[in-house]
Amino acid sequence: MNSVALTLSQKVWERHVVRRAEGEPDLLYVDLHLVHEVTSPQAFDGLRLAGRRVRRPELTLATMDHNVPTTDLDRPTADPVSARQMEALARNCEEFGVPLFPIGSPEQGIVHVIGPQLGLTQPGMLVVCGDSHTSTHGAFGALAFGIGTSEVEHVLATQTLPVASPRTMAITVTGTPPADVSAKDLILGIIARLGVSAGVGRVVEYRGEAIRALSMEGRMTVCNMSIELGARAGTIAPDDTTFAYLEGRPRAPKGAAWERALEAWRGLVTDDGAAFDHDATVDASGLMPYVTWGTNPGQAVPIDGRVPEPEAFAEERDREAARRALAYQELRPGTAIRDIPVDAVFIGSCTNARLEDLRVAASVVRGRRVRPGIRALVVPGSARVKAEAEREGLDRVFSAAGFEWRDPGCSMCLGMNPDVLAPGQRCASTSNRNFEGRQGPGGRTHLVSPAVAAATAVLGHFGTPKDLD
Repeated sequence: MNSVALTLSQKVWERHVVRRAEGEPDLLYVDLHLVHEVTSPQAFDGLRLAGRRVRRPELTLATMDHNVPTTDLDRPTADPVSARQMEALARNCEEFGVPLFPIGSPEQGIVHVIGPQLGLTQPGMLVVCGDSHTSTHGAFGALAFGIGTSEVEHVLATQTLPVASPRTMAITVTGTPPADVSAKDLILGIIARLGVSAGVGRVVEYRGEAIRALSMEGRMTVCNMSIELGARAGTIAPDDTTFAYLEGRPRAPKGAAWERALEAWRGLVTDDGAAFDHDATVDASGLMPYVTWGTNPGQAVPIDGRVPEPEAFAEERDREAARRALAYQELRPGTAIRDIPVDAVFIGSCTNARLEDLRVAASVVRGRRVRPGIRALVVPGSARVKAEAEREGLDRVFSAAGFEWRDPGCSMCLGMNPDVLAPGQRCASTSNRNFEGRQGPGGRTHLVSPAVAAATAVLGHFGTPKDLD
């Protein structure tokens, strides 16, 4: 296919095809397999029953993130299910020779934070993990997607994976976003405009000047939420921003190997004349900070907006979805977003728990106080992020403002650890999903950027840093 113009994702795909046969999925070689405690126990059991070993343990990395408590790490894990899953991962990694970052390790953290920060995630790689938000790694020009437990077993045993070739989609983000529009607002705006099904069956490539202007942390936020578009994966072509982020990281190439890698990585761009199966364009200059009002990430409006009237939607399925969402969220149509009070604020998750995110939030709350009655948590994405933030004094800024400064983990992103909402509580969250019960049974989640979350914690209702002035 060398004479055919290819998109970025097609180039990466073709370089990883081990076997191709008519009427069958392509068999792809996997460069990096990330493992955590929730989706791996049955996969290791399958290996054990079949008498197989892990084919390339050095290309596999495990950590504990979903179930880990973010306080009292010196005490036994209170939840017995969480404790069993983490104990099983430790045993399995020891038995099969898989590198593991357990609780207390200086490199432990959310799997999609530690891969990039170590320099393990690199342009042109095929990266998989038993977690849907593996798409995060596509920010580096990698092809990265989540897999199921049976597929986890297949990769452990063979370092390959049979996958049907996906379609392609380009989302070009033009214009210059306003200064208060973050990467999180950008992707929430894209999802709100295009819908949660826009990317189904597709690998999305984000393009345009607004994407190029993003930091690597911002690009990871955008690619992370590709799944909320329904996409299989999201990618961004690597450039000098990518290379500067990777250079010098522990697992990145060094010396002459770095120069060879750069030469190869610079070719990871969509060819002139390559055709996408679908194209969309979003003008970033018209975006604002966004807040979700409903129970999927596409149900979002600018912070200056109001809760929509269900009857205003053109399709009956959208009207019914809005009715259900408003009933669950206990919101009235026409309510100004800024008039909605919150009970909790969560800054964290694989979407927004990197050092850049914490710096932004800290700059908003510095010298201010969380509104009385609001529970506010900051959970770094990794032990390394936590240590770096503490060296900069960010922990003291948050603590002085009334936030709880926690140890790393997935935390309140999902209800699989002690950090959950009580039924009926409303949370401004920097995470990626606002499904019913996502942060605890009966909890109500509103997705926002770190800056909006921080301002909301101080105000007691949704707002931006400008509202604090």
